[in-house]
Amino acid sequence: MACSSATCQSGCYKDTGEVEKETKKNESANGIVYSGNGDNHLHNLCLKCKVNEAIVAAGGGGGGDGGRFCAECFRSNLFGKFRFAVTSNAMISSSDNVLVAFSGGPSSRVALQFVHEMQHKALKNFDASRDRSLPVFGVGVAFIDETAIYLVPSHDYDNSIQDMKLIVSNVAPPKKEFHVAPIESIYSSDSSDGRDQLKELLNAVSDVTGKEDLLVHLRMLALQKIALEKGYTKLVLGSCTSRLACHVITATVKGQGYSLAGDIQYVDARWQVPVVLPLRDCLTQEVDMLCSLDSLRTVEVFNGPRSSINGLVSSFVKLLQEENPSRECTIVRTAGKLTPFHFNRIPEIDDFNVQLASRRRQKKFNLKNNESLPPELFCPICNSPLNKSDFLSSSSSQNGQISAEIFGAKCCGSCQFQILPKESSSMEHFVSQLPPAIVTQAKKGGFGNQIWLREQIQDCLLSDSEDGTP
Repeated sequence: MACSSATCQSGCYKDTGEVEKETKKNESANGIVYSGNGDNHLHNLCLKCKVNEAIVAAGGGGGGDGGRFCAECFRSNLFGKFRFAVTSNAMISSSDNVLVAFSGGPSSRVALQFVHEMQHKALKNFDASRDRSLPVFGVGVAFIDETAIYLVPSHDYDNSIQDMKLIVSNVAPPKKEFHVAPIESIYSSDSSDGRDQLKELLNAVSDVTGKEDLLVHLRMLALQKIALEKGYTKLVLGSCTSRLACHVITATVKGQGYSLAGDIQYVDARWQVPVVLPLRDCLTQEVDMLCSLDSLRTVEVFNGPRSSINGLVSSFVKLLQEENPSRECTIVRTAGKLTPFHFNRIPEIDDFNVQLASRRRQKKFNLKNNESLPPELFCPICNSPLNKSDFLSSSSSQNGQISAEIFGAKCCGSCQFQILPKESSSMEHFVSQLPPAIVTQAKKGGFGNQIWLREQIQDCLLSDSEDGTP
């Protein structure tokens, strides 16, 4: 039956303009937005809220979730990664006193911001609760002064410190204490003497990469010293996926494959104050974007160009990431399949969340209980765990003293190759300039491990019935 314009119900007589308007309305609801000039430009809406337009990653590709979410959802998603890493690995408990390592760069700035937000929320819950049974964890911030090594104009450095103090004061309440410690403080002597020793120590290392790696280890010693002296229980680093991806490759190149699994986990408790990496699942591009969106101020102090293997690998990984935005995540995820060490978890305490995280970890990696594991031995310089061959090739110190030869034998292969001097006279001078913490670690490495050594050679020992006695 033919229809007329008066009785048509199918829309075949509908005005062409009305049809186009209705089509645009339906397509807009599905995430297709039309520009005002008549051309059909497709813009993806936020995958989460389906309302706001997704932000564009700065610099093109490799922006992580920047091209999928709007600004609000992007921030929520990034903080969600941080919070999930903290809670699932029991990084921070209500009784903790957390020290955030702050370099002034984007990663450490975002780590400080997110830790502050967790603390601020805990404070609001504490004030709202009746019994106030759960205390609010404390937060401090530490910056390591490396002007003894890098030449920075005093005026620029003073301005940078003032900027950092302002940043820390703005992330309140609660108030956070800001610590500034020179890297030469790892020596127990006066600051001037410590500075001279530090320069002598670094000058004894001829390899550029080795000198850079040694400085990283010394910086960790300085952070640990602050944490121990000020009563902090956790040390938060801003290491993110991008930095860990670079470490995976550099560690492989340097022959640090045995210890690699221990360096890329969420928790590293081989140190006296456990180290946690809550930004492990976040990309550098995401961190940079958040700083831009939220106007988080950053400060550049000691971030100069690097001509070492570390700098070369960093440039290489950055190029890979530009070609394929998932490369860094793939590198870290692949390395994450390595079995972690027993120290890659928070030490067990009478806390339900810590115990639950420990059980999940044991089930995921099919790990043994700590009671059935021998104690680990560590390189006195980089604190990397040593395998059996490394230990059996080393010697014990005599009368509490350690010679240059014995110290070198106690170090990992990577430190022996890239950090330790090759000439005996230079080696003696190098050892004489080491900070006390490294010397103590070397001395401890040869004592108290007889049980571990006996377990390693148990199959070679004679039983009481086989020793030839009647």
